[in-house]
Amino acid sequence: MKSHSTLLVSELTVLITGGARGIGAATATLLAQEGAKIMLTDVLDAEGQRLAESLGPNVFYQHLNVTDETQWKQAVEATQERFGRLDALFNNAGIVSFESVDQTSPEAFRQVLDINLFGVFLGIQAAIPAMRKAGRGVIINTSSTAGLQGYAGLAGYVASKWGVRGLTKASALDLAPDHIRVLSIHPGPVRTPMTAQMPDAAVSAQPMPRFGDADEVARMVKFMMTEATFSTGSEFVLDGGAVTGQVLPLK
Repeated sequence: MKSHSTLLVSELTVLITGGARGIGAATATLLAQEGAKIMLTDVLDAEGQRLAESLGPNVFYQHLNVTDETQWKQAVEATQERFGRLDALFNNAGIVSFESVDQTSPEAFRQVLDINLFGVFLGIQAAIPAMRKAGRGVIINTSSTAGLQGYAGLAGYVASKWGVRGLTKASALDLAPDHIRVLSIHPGPVRTPMTAQMPDAAVSAQPMPRFGDADEVARMVKFMMTEATFSTGSEFVLDGGAVTGQVLPLK
């Protein structure tokens, strides 16, 4: 198969981080329904195990703290041992801290960067040998609209997601000779446990004044893995038009 051929979901072996709930869970569910082989990972072991068991015989769960290099190696090795290869990595695990820059402790700031950015870096490094062996690969890194613009009260989160955006572009250039595509996805407000405390008013000025659904993000991830075969280093935005501009009343 040529590296630029459109792929069927059923041809893919995928490792997903942050897969126990939210966007990760929705993506695992969609891909599993279409025949992908999935290694689901998280630190929420009970939730992750239940989800994996509910999705059928081609989905397995592995504990993975994305800040731990050894656990990353173990997760990739487990994927190869179970399925024989690794075609796609969805670097999706992340946390948020709702604090302004003057109120954020150094410890809290570092924790957000460790999980949201350093974890993505470790994931990319861990996946490279397996993807080189397979002759192709795609890595999708979850950034955010917070990687495209600033938000008050989210200093650490914004810094981490801009970092993911930049790391994606640098990695795409480094890995293009290996037929490994690296892309970033930039959701706006999506209804997940992470955004549960955000009020509906937070999206009232968007051109599409609603929260997104995790299923909508999952469908974009599927497209990026299987159809966007001439894209690398690119940003895929799902935000109801939020970064395009705000819809403000004229009167």
